Amino acid sequence: MPDDEFETPEIWDEYEWERFLQQQDKNTEKYFGLLEKYLDHPERDKIIASAMGWESFDEELDGVCDEVAESLCEEEMQAAEEDECTGGDFDEFARSPIYQDTLKLHTWINAWLDHDDSRKEHPEAIRLASRSAVCGAKLAAALCGDDETEIGMTIAYLKRGLKAANDALDAGSRLTVDEKMTARQRGTLNRLLFQVRDRIVDLMSEYRVEWRKRYGNH
Repeated sequence: MPDDEFETPEIWDEYEWERFLQQQDKNTEKYFGLLEKYLDHPERDKIIASAMGWESFDEELDGVCDEVAESLCEEEMQAAEEDECTGGDFDEFARSPIYQDTLKLHTWINAWLDHDDSRKEHPEAIRLASRSAVCGAKLAAALCGDDETEIGMTIAYLKRGLKAANDALDAGSRLTVDEKMTARQRGTLNRLLFQVRDRIVDLMSEYRVEWRKRYGNH
């Protein structure tokens, strides 16, 4: 769906925000695919701009692809919750129970990885670490804000955090099958992940109740 079909209404619900974020994901994936394909091409920026459907490209836009790449990399490589929050917003988020739970989760995963360096090369261990980090980042994106933050956007980011948590659970299961994680270790991991997951589900429920209070079934 083209970007111009997203004519911003006054209020977006979670599903409209989710569609928008999915489109941004597709744009990001498309951009990096083009960047990889034309990385050494002398007309790289112009080719990518045309393929992305950007309306104009002239000398003033030379190097714009590099700037976009840097921006998209920062968004894609969200390695810590602090990247999503600033100042007082993060301070408030850091005091929340869900942040404390994600911190315990990350601490445990890092300790598990550090105990055996060979684990760091396993694809599912990498997925476990990256998806748990993405979960924390999406929670920060959802919960760092003020009273003016759109509820629909908050719920959409919480849903993304929930998916990342579920992916991490799946990675833990596969690591157990591959005998890279003991049953006891998986039990600890699952307990930590389900604490985060359950809090996300509760928050989604609370925000949906608040949505209905404000906007009814809109």
